[in-house]
Amino acid sequence: MLDFMGLMKQAQAMQAKMAEMQAELDQVVVEGEAGGGLVKVTMTAKGALQRVAIDPSLLKPEDSDIIEDLVVTAHAQARAKADEAVAEKMKAVTGGLQLPPGMKLPF
Repeated sequence: MLDFMGLMKQAQAMQAKMAEMQAELDQVVVEGEAGGGLVKVTMTAKGALQRVAIDPSLLKPEDSDIIEDLVVTAHAQARAKADEAVAEKMKAVTGGLQLPPGMKLPF
């Protein structure tokens, strides 16, 4: 028979670590860039956009479509970095336990 109480304690400890990790992710800041650094996006690992920086050389009305595409690309890069930061934090919290694809904690 499994040690049910021990299993419950482990689950509670993991839940506490998850809450701590969520708070830490608000403090993790990542940056994405596009166009060789002409457009930069800064955001938290939880996805909160903090800053968009556009090099003044791009600010020409006829280039607005390009600027919009570069902002989207920079944001996508920052989001990918945020996802990596979350995955690293999750690995530390779960002790390397691999969750099935698509399954996220907390449930």
